[in-house]
Amino acid sequence: VPGFAKGSPLGRAGTEGDGEGEDADRRKLFFIRLLCLLQSDRRRVSFQQVLLGTLLRVLQKLCGLHAGPEQLKIHRFIVRRGAPLPLHSMGIVFPAQRGVCIPGNLKKEESVMKNKNLSWFAALLVFALLLWCTAATPGKIADPSTYTCAVYSTIFSLLPPVIAIVLALNTKEVYTSLLVGIASGALLYANGNLELAINTLFFNEDGGMVAKLSDSSNVGILIFLVMLGILVALMNKAGGSAAFGRWASTHIHSRAGAQFSTLLLGVMIFVDDYFNCLTVGSVMRPVTDRQKVSRAKLAYLIDATAAPVCIIAPVSSWAAAVTSSVPEGSGINGFTMFLRTIPYNYYALLTLVMSLFLIFTGTDFGSMKLNEDNAKNGDLFTTADRPYGNDVDDGTDTCGHVADLLAPVLVLIVACIFGMIYTGGFFEGVDFVTAFADCNASAGLVLGSSIALLFTFVFYRVRNVMTFQDFAACIPEGFKAMVSPMLILSLAWTLSGMTGLLGAKYYVANLLSGSAAALQYMLPVIIFLVAVFLAFATGTSWGTFSILIPIVCHAFPEGEMLVISIAACLSGAVCGDHCSPISDTTIMASAGAHCSHVNHVSTQLPYAITAASCAAVCYVITGIAQAFLGANGSLFTSLILLAVAIAVELVVLSVIRVRTNKKAAE
Repeated sequence: VPGFAKGSPLGRAGTEGDGEGEDADRRKLFFIRLLCLLQSDRRRVSFQQVLLGTLLRVLQKLCGLHAGPEQLKIHRFIVRRGAPLPLHSMGIVFPAQRGVCIPGNLKKEESVMKNKNLSWFAALLVFALLLWCTAATPGKIADPSTYTCAVYSTIFSLLPPVIAIVLALNTKEVYTSLLVGIASGALLYANGNLELAINTLFFNEDGGMVAKLSDSSNVGILIFLVMLGILVALMNKAGGSAAFGRWASTHIHSRAGAQFSTLLLGVMIFVDDYFNCLTVGSVMRPVTDRQKVSRAKLAYLIDATAAPVCIIAPVSSWAAAVTSSVPEGSGINGFTMFLRTIPYNYYALLTLVMSLFLIFTGTDFGSMKLNEDNAKNGDLFTTADRPYGNDVDDGTDTCGHVADLLAPVLVLIVACIFGMIYTGGFFEGVDFVTAFADCNASAGLVLGSSIALLFTFVFYRVRNVMTFQDFAACIPEGFKAMVSPMLILSLAWTLSGMTGLLGAKYYVANLLSGSAAALQYMLPVIIFLVAVFLAFATGTSWGTFSILIPIVCHAFPEGEMLVISIAACLSGAVCGDHCSPISDTTIMASAGAHCSHVNHVSTQLPYAITAASCAAVCYVITGIAQAFLGANGSLFTSLILLAVAIAVELVVLSVIRVRTNKKAAE
């Protein structure tokens, strides 16, 4: 029979050339097709059970096929697993060119089923182990002040953020990944006790989800996000964003111009990184959309001008945080120290230099190149995951004026600065610098955004561009637009709390303090790498330098090496924060650009790693140079070393550009 194996019983049947042989062939083909039909429907196992025995007997009668051990094994496989029948084991072969389905490989199916069984077995084993731990350990903590878990301040304390980050990058599911990381942290803290783990996850006073969401600073950030979302919805509804896009289209005629304008606006809004991310995104998104700049590139430019700019701006919430991290009694003026660290803050400065190089040379590499190539062809998103929908500004909205966007944004900037210095006591007689250093950034942003929101409502009503009903409709729209970053922030805060409960920061601090004496002049690069890792794992740069700066001050009480080491700490904290998918700044950069968060992280990593590698090399050079300079280090030498750092990065980027162009030409 054509299509059957030559040596099989079916292959030998029907070769005598008589009519009975042809009828037998047709009957055989009918039953084989019926068998294939059974194979294609895995859900109807009971139907297979009824007919399989009959089919085997019919085939045995037609062509001498005996239901031996192999056939019985197949029968058991089908009945127990619901898998397709491997017909090739009977000597039946179907050629693909005849349009007949080729049966699956029995060994492959068995391997898949075994893997599934092993997964279920492993899950049951873990659950049984957790039940045993729950029965063997107490479900409540008698004295929380003296309680320590088994993995406290060990390498396993870093496991929850590592799990969350690896899962997020591989599964592209950031919410689930964060939840798994949080759950693993709670289980480690509870030593496997399920009752204590659940109570820790939700109700622990130092790191539980309820505690994090009841923290006034965190709630203030969430309120600020909601108000900013409402403000953006109002500007879009009034046509301000579209009007600015039309105005910019008459002045910005290239992709490089749109990207440089984004970078410039990000540098100008240096007050706070949260405010920077969402404001720059809402203002520049229509402009970059018209010039076909991908959302991933927009998110990178926003992120590159958020924390890296704030960490070198003397008047910013970050400067205040750094100033307050210098320990009391150290004899060091925190603000003066912050100013001296700016030339040595290599990662922040090199990130800005790298952004300018990429903009004006048109160079892109890594996964960002794919996003940019797709954007040039009209696809600004590349990924199927689009949390904000296809919100591309097509320029059809002709209502509104540029003032409908600029006036609320300017009021927002001024009001946020006013709110910050107000919370710092400026109007109670405190000087401006001290007020900014002692401000409550969260409360100041809430005050500023509420003032801007009230102004926007009055301004739009006076200009008669929006009714009260339109204003009311924008409130839930703005809230819904911020649900995704608010959820990610809440989970990231909880994961950071779980990591804190496990003592991860003390483990990293011990690693750093142990290396200080042995490698004094290599300490800047060591501090930089430790800060990168800690900020990446915890998702917080402020927490990182608040931990490491006191250690650095203890290792180097005075001198230029103290300045370099603190700068390395700040630079590494910003780098880790820039790379981490659980960082609040990274989350809000993707929210401001209306870009998939995972896509933003994956496209940004090659750029951030390049800048971080250059910064690490420069800290090695700086440490060696300081060994020769000694007490002769000064502002002039720091500027020379900064010029060397910029030259190193430009050489690296030029090599990357040449190799990328060569690869594209091939």
